[in-house]
Amino acid sequence: MADPKLSICIATFNRAGFIGQTLESILSQVTDEVEIVILDGGSTDDTAARVGRYVSASHQLRYLRQDTNRGVDRDFNTAVEAARGEYCWLMSDDDLLKPGAIRAVLDALSGSYSLVLVNAEVRNFDFSRQLEDRRLSFDSNRNYAPAEMDRLFVETGGYMTFIGCVVIRRAVWLERQKEPYYGSLFIHVGVIFQERLPGPALALAQPLICIRYGNAMWKPKEFEIWMFKWPGLIWSLAGLSDAARNSNCRAEPWRIPKTLLYYRAKGTYSITEYHRWVAPRVRSSWDGFTARAIARVPGVVANLLGLLYYSARGPKWRMAVADMRQSRFYYRNLFAASS
Repeated sequence: MADPKLSICIATFNRAGFIGQTLESILSQVTDEVEIVILDGGSTDDTAARVGRYVSASHQLRYLRQDTNRGVDRDFNTAVEAARGEYCWLMSDDDLLKPGAIRAVLDALSGSYSLVLVNAEVRNFDFSRQLEDRRLSFDSNRNYAPAEMDRLFVETGGYMTFIGCVVIRRAVWLERQKEPYYGSLFIHVGVIFQERLPGPALALAQPLICIRYGNAMWKPKEFEIWMFKWPGLIWSLAGLSDAARNSNCRAEPWRIPKTLLYYRAKGTYSITEYHRWVAPRVRSSWDGFTARAIARVPGVVANLLGLLYYSARGPKWRMAVADMRQSRFYYRNLFAASS
């Protein structure tokens, strides 16, 4: 096959139960301008067999398997290195493309952008209920000049925690630093914002992806990721101003009591996380007292308060309500665990 315009790069690990549905949503749309590259980080489940069925049926699908898991950041980088396309779409391994998504992205790439961001809607675990109709609340496409990196980050940076939205010119990816972002879980953000992009960026307003909410493999490490890894990455990026960084997250979000209470209600902040992550960083007795007290709030109480609070705030807070319902402290989950 001649070098394609677009390589859909998927890094996967132990997702045999999901990746087939993802591939079906992609393969039904591929054209001669598209290839699919799957980098398996040493899955120990049935992923190889599941993907193998699709490989045998499509010459546009390549499956590369590593013996050991080296982390999602290295795996995505390896997938991009193995790709042949002018652009790489860093697709997730459990979400779905909506009909017409690939054609819409290919049409957008005719604009010679360095970066295209693909909008998405958010659905619950089995896709039966919509939680958010679009992650980027744009009514029309938005363009960003290379000098507008701050504006790009302010308007889209929060959404870019979802790697599946990123379509990047492969040459831009290859020429930039990757190693400093191994282990961050967000290598794409480091690659994009380490310095000014050489060409313009485009954010597509139409949602073209269905996100399966609540299925992230890093969920057990959620407190560490959002309180330390993500802020640490954002505040290390030389290509952004302090004002742009602050628009997304504070350098030390764990100092905000309301934030700690939210993660307590979700079931991802406890006295264990306090001692491991917070206590070594407290600089005042008040910070330590507040963080420790929140860690000891009964989880059921915190979850009930969170559920009532976010339910009362309307449809825009459906994802927060979903977080409360997925918590181990949600009353129905407690009953299910005890039965």
